[in-house]
Amino acid sequence: MTRKGIILAGGSGTRLYPITLGLSKQLLPLYDKPMIYYPLSVLMLANIREIAVITTPEDQDQFIRTLGDGSQWGISLTYIVQPRPEGLAQAYLLAEDFLDGAPSAMVLGDNVFFGHGLPELLAEAGAEASGGTVFGYHVADPERYGVIDFDANERARAIVEKPAVPPSNYAVTGLYFLDGEAPDRARGIQPSARGELEITTLLEGYLADGALRVKRMGRGYAWLDTGTHGSLLDAANFVRTLQVRQGLQTGSPDEIAFSHGWIDKSALRDRAKLFTKNDYGAYLLSLAEG
Repeated sequence: MTRKGIILAGGSGTRLYPITLGLSKQLLPLYDKPMIYYPLSVLMLANIREIAVITTPEDQDQFIRTLGDGSQWGISLTYIVQPRPEGLAQAYLLAEDFLDGAPSAMVLGDNVFFGHGLPELLAEAGAEASGGTVFGYHVADPERYGVIDFDANERARAIVEKPAVPPSNYAVTGLYFLDGEAPDRARGIQPSARGELEITTLLEGYLADGALRVKRMGRGYAWLDTGTHGSLLDAANFVRTLQVRQGLQTGSPDEIAFSHGWIDKSALRDRAKLFTKNDYGAYLLSLAEG
């Protein structure tokens, strides 16, 4: 069964107040593109063309206005409302009808991934028919994240949420490849002390059954979250530095759709016309004429 994608773009973004008082966090600009372009690009790089965007009731129209139905990129976008944020694992319950038994790849709407070999890493995870795959990333401040505890043979044996004494420096990133059992497993989770269905609890269930693979993202990868004012600025500067230095785009659904053959040169030119007054439009036009 073909894997489907989920972008979790709910929440109130209170840590980013006041800039999120009138705009969803995941629609804030990350240098020259809306933030949600970056996680969307990750799913497209994984060859996923059916994607559900989970948003708040108040923000859904903004996402539809920004992304449309996905046809401009040769993909299909479905919108699902999250009435209240009740934990990351809740996404699998909200998206259960959309998934219809299919395996999924869920990415958090404020996460940015970059690295040579990323498509191959995603393809490897996507090829697994059963169980789940998550990615560990070495961080300086693991106490802020769900952290992987490895045994003496470097196999994952536990995931500890925001530990006071981290068992390692490897945090679980906001990208989860899970099989079609994810909604049923999420339904069996008990809410945590803060009343949420924790993604860590869901992953621990897979791990206890020997069904969770942990892939390490090495030094050649960047994983950025954008949950604070400082990290948002850092991520924007990272993208700008890459693009200015390389002359290549990062987080471009248009380029990915074209490179995958999901849209043709004519469609890419039409997209470029929307952005004729900036460098992004010029870049897309160069691809279409190349």
